Amino acid sequence: MKILRNTIILIVIVLAGAFAFMYWGVYESGVMAGKVLRITEKGVMFKTFEGKLNLETFGALKGASPIAESFDFSVERTDTEVIETLQKVALTGERVNLHFKKRYIKVPWRGETKYFATRVERADN
Repeated sequence: MKILRNTIILIVIVLAGAFAFMYWGVYESGVMAGKVLRITEKGVMFKTFEGKLNLETFGALKGASPIAESFDFSVERTDTEVIETLQKVALTGERVNLHFKKRYIKVPWRGETKYFATRVERADN
């Protein structure tokens, strides 16, 4: 009986550790440059902030039209400074450098994507 209890406790600890790593762990971090197309608050049960960044990349062919690539991201609810800055630059159409981190998993109460904006720098035009 004691072995069964210790095995169950060990399994619970391992599962909790694995979930904590997947929830708070950062898989990737970096910077994307572009113009913020939108920043919205979405959700029925869990309200999250979601955004879209227009990367304005160009195709390999000279003289071709720009390809409208976009980068979808979320913003954690506690990052009010980032949310306010994104709302301002979305209205002005400024280029920004968006610092982000990619999590291992996405959960409904955090956002719709695995990518989270952590900082916004207004680019010099």
